[in-house]
Amino acid sequence: MKKDGIKLVANNKKAYHDYFIIEKYEAGLELKGTEVKSLRQGKCSIKEAYVHIDAGEAFVEGMNISPYEQGNIFNRDPLRRRKLLLHKAEINKLLGDASEKGFTIMPLQVYFKDGRAKLEIGLAKGKKNYDKRESIAKKDLKRELEREFKVKNL
Repeated sequence: MKKDGIKLVANNKKAYHDYFIIEKYEAGLELKGTEVKSLRQGKCSIKEAYVHIDAGEAFVEGMNISPYEQGNIFNRDPLRRRKLLLHKAEINKLLGDASEKGFTIMPLQVYFKDGRAKLEIGLAKGKKNYDKRESIAKKDLKRELEREFKVKNL
């Protein structure tokens, strides 16, 4: 999945199912030693991860980067708290928006862009059950229309 120097490592499909994504931001990841090598092998999970802002700095918690196999003593805790590299204005905007009721900051995908590890985060608002059913119905309708269009063109 290389496109324009971007190599996708992990994707959070559940975030799109459970939340409306209002805004997206690209943040750098502050990683230690063998974590980068493990990421390059695709050993990352962001399903249970969330972004937390503490003392004017953004952190991602619950992001699992499996230990590098040849890393021995240099491996870090797979679930440790990792700092996100964002501008101060972006952090303040996210903090203000996320403080409103029903909003949260979710990690959407991890990728390499020009050799640097990046995390796409999104300002998200939770969906209700009827919203989820509505989006599933829209997907089904779109799939049916594409199927009919394909049959007619054959």
